[in-house]
Amino acid sequence: MKRSYRGVILLSIVLLFNIIFTQYTVNHYYFENYKLVILFAALNVLMFPIALFIYKKEVKNK
Repeated sequence: MKRSYRGVILLSIVLLFNIIFTQYTVNHYYFENYKLVILFAALNVLMFPIALFIYKKEVKNK
């Protein structure tokens, strides 16, 4: 099962954004900026379908 570099890099970028959004969510929750907490949590949830789309596209390209 050989993966292309493009798929691995794109999924790594999505993972990086998930980590960043999670960290921002926790930091803004600590400082009680609840509007930003909801924004970053929603962005974090939206990254999952993007990652799933990239993964399925890479599996089909094999």
